[in-house]
Amino acid sequence: ILLDKHTDDAHDNPVISLDAAGYIWIFSTSHGTSRPSWIHRSARPWDISEFELIPARYSDGDQQHPITNFSYMQVWQTRPAGFQAFFTRYGAPAKRTLFYMRSADGVAWEGWQRLAAIEEGHYQVSGSGRTRTGTMFNYHPNGKGLNWRTNLYYMETANRGETWTNVNGESLALPIVQVSNPALVHDYQSAGLNVYLKDLQYDDHDHPVLLYVTSRGYQSGPENNPRTWTIARWDGHAWQIHEIGTSDNNYDTGELHLLAPDDWRLIGPTITGPQPFNPGGEMSMWQSIDRGGSWKQIRQLTQSSSMNHNYARRVLNARPEFIALWADGHGRQPSESRLYFVDERGDVYRLPVQMDAETALPERVEAVRP
Repeated sequence: ILLDKHTDDAHDNPVISLDAAGYIWIFSTSHGTSRPSWIHRSARPWDISEFELIPARYSDGDQQHPITNFSYMQVWQTRPAGFQAFFTRYGAPAKRTLFYMRSADGVAWEGWQRLAAIEEGHYQVSGSGRTRTGTMFNYHPNGKGLNWRTNLYYMETANRGETWTNVNGESLALPIVQVSNPALVHDYQSAGLNVYLKDLQYDDHDHPVLLYVTSRGYQSGPENNPRTWTIARWDGHAWQIHEIGTSDNNYDTGELHLLAPDDWRLIGPTITGPQPFNPGGEMSMWQSIDRGGSWKQIRQLTQSSSMNHNYARRVLNARPEFIALWADGHGRQPSESRLYFVDERGDVYRLPVQMDAETALPERVEAVRP
């Protein structure tokens, strides 16, 4: 055990990052300001047996401040330059304000800046391409808050946070504080739709591809169907927005895997599972051969499960035999949770729940074709 924060709040789940030298970094986030945050680094490269607490700090002019609180941390390694991080601060001034910072060594951080603080704040999902790093975000309206999260925005930097632009290269004044602004991708508020962010990737032209789910409300259950999986793709001139399919919960979460210009994949819980209308379901793999214009389910990855599967995450710099991982769990009561991974063909493997030796083989999970 690296750290016990004495909470069952999953918002405190840590973030893992691997630097160019092979050191493993753990960023232990906090849900708000009631608990502190920590940064640890492995004592040796490629080794999980021992970790050291990092006394991280950030510079503000001539002042140095310890980094002791951050939420929703997302860390990107832009080698050889080091770390770029997107995160949230509460009440700074919005209830959930979006921030960015960078560091060459993970200890001394700089470029700490507010990105957006529209009304009651935001959620964001970030990504890193070959020449740029960006973030997609929604906003929480005054008097309504996060349960009415809506609209879709995107901003990027090509120089590690020195300047920020929209997708067209138009400079942005930070922090963004107006609902209508040049970073707006699509106005979903006027359509009465909520926006739940899932994944941000960059295609072979280094153009952003945004994955998200829209719905008619925050409450679970059939009354707010359809929950529509959607992508917004920048084609160099305009945003192209296409629907993929539907599922039954706002927090059904998956990822994109762009194998080739004519082979885009979506891995996510798009099939109703044993706990319908709760987060997750049965996992499936979808494919697009026309840059997201149309999609087809090519394989059902799990079936007849006792618990819902959810939160598929892509593997960075993936090999064909290990492209995404996720977990299962009961949607309505505390339960055990098991880890799974999938390869490019759609073959699924489950990690052992208990290990009696240093190594063990994963168990193959039978999948079906649609």
